[in-house]
Amino acid sequence: MWIYQKKLEFPINITTPDLNVAKALMAQYGGPDSELSAGMRYLTQRFSMPDDRLRATLNDIGTEEIAHWEMIGTMIHQTVCGASLAEIEAAGLAGYYTMHGRAVYPADPNGVPFTASYIQATGDPFADIFEDLAAEQKARATYEHIMDQTENEQYLAPLRFLREREIVHFQRFSECMNILKELYPDGMRRPGAMMRFPGAAPVDIDR
Repeated sequence: MWIYQKKLEFPINITTPDLNVAKALMAQYGGPDSELSAGMRYLTQRFSMPDDRLRATLNDIGTEEIAHWEMIGTMIHQTVCGASLAEIEAAGLAGYYTMHGRAVYPADPNGVPFTASYIQATGDPFADIFEDLAAEQKARATYEHIMDQTENEQYLAPLRFLREREIVHFQRFSECMNILKELYPDGMRRPGAMMRFPGAAPVDIDR
C-alpha cells in the first residue's frame, strides 16, 4: 500500500537549537491536534467511507500526516540531542527528561502522553469529515502559535511548509464534504439503509 522514501518531505537542519521551540513542537508530536492524531484519525476513518474518492483522500492525507509527524520528530530530536541537562531544565523539560531522557516521545508540551481518545471514527461520513475539517483548522492554528514563539528560520521554514499543508488538507476535505452532499442531499440515512453513489453498486456501510 505504501512506498517509503527515506527522506523528509521538507529538509530540516537545526544548527541553532532552541529548547523552548522543541517543547512547543511537542504539541504537534503528541498532542490532541498533533500530526499523529491526524494520521491515525484519517487512516481509521477511511474504512467506513461510502465512496472510493473519500477513501482515497483519507488514505493519502493520513499517509502524509505520518510524514509530517516524522518531520516534527526530527526537529525535536535535532534540538534536544545535544542539549545539556541545564538547558533542558531551563526549558521546563526536567520532568520529560526524567522519564524519556533525550528520546522523542509522543507527549504534549505539558507532558501529557498521547492517547487514542484524541481521535474518533463514528462510521457516519458526515460527522467524520466535519471532524476532519475542524482538525485541520486546529492544526493550522497550532502551527501559527508555535511560529509566534520563534524568529529562527531553521524552524520557521519547515513550519511554514507544514502550515500550508494543513490549508491544502482543509481544501481536500471540503471537496469530500461536497461529494457527500451530492450523494446524500438530505444529509440523512435510515439505520441499516444501503448507501448508493454514482457508477457503483450499493454499499452496505453497516456491514
